[in-house]
Order: sequence, then structure tokens, then C-alpha cells
Amino acid sequence: MSTSTSRLIIGIVYLLIGVIGFAITGFDGWLEHDHSQTLLGFAINPLHNVVHLLVGLLGVLLWSRSASARTYGWILAIGYGATFVYGLIVVNNEDANILNINGADNVLHAVSAAAGLAIALWPARREQPATGTTAR
Repeated sequence: MSTSTSRLIIGIVYLLIGVIGFAITGFDGWLEHDHSQTLLGFAINPLHNVVHLLVGLLGVLLWSRSASARTYGWILAIGYGATFVYGLIVVNNEDANILNINGADNVLHAVSAAAGLAIALWPARREQPATGTTAR
């Protein structure tokens, strides 16, 4: 699988997670801290679902060109790196935990930040000159 396909898959997965998340949480309690609302063990709320939708949409929009995909990688690395640190601070603080983050979310956010860093720093593919052409 090519790196560009991997970038597209990341975007599609985040879009799906956001849509499926709304099927679980509905559209009430945007900042609710309720760890019984989970998707595969990851705590969610409507605001968290919107974040997933935005990350997914960016992934789908930015996947095809190397430069824009690197931008997406940096967005993932910085955004999810910051979310990981935020999650460590607020995981047990219901008043500050507006994204309803649990321990599983923190692990996934760290993995997402690492994936973003890999996308941002992945070596660019070199263009091969066409063979069988003659110079004039």
C-alpha cells in the first residue's frame, strides 16, 4: 500500500469514527463527560465527534499531493500531540474534560500524533526520468 493511500485511509477512518460517534452520542450534551458513551472503548461526546469529522475531512482533502499530505501530517502530529498532553491533564477532571477523554483515547492520540509525524517526515518519492526518450 502506498503512503498516499495510507493517508487517505486515515482520513476516511476519522470521518467514519465521527459519523458513527454521533449514532452513539446523539447531538445532546456537547461537552458531557460520560465514559459510558464509548466507541470500541474510546470515550466520545458530540464535540469529540466533530473533531474526528474535521480531522477526517482534512485527511480526505489533503491526501493526494505530497506537500499537502505533509501539512496534514503536521496537523495530526501537533494537534494530537497537544490533545494527548491535554488528555493526561484532564482525564480525571470532569469539569475540564470537555472532549470526554479516557485512557484509551490518550493512547490513540499518542499513536495518531506519531502517525502524523511519520506522514510529515516520510521521504518524498523521487520522480524517475522517462525511459526510451531521446533528447533533441
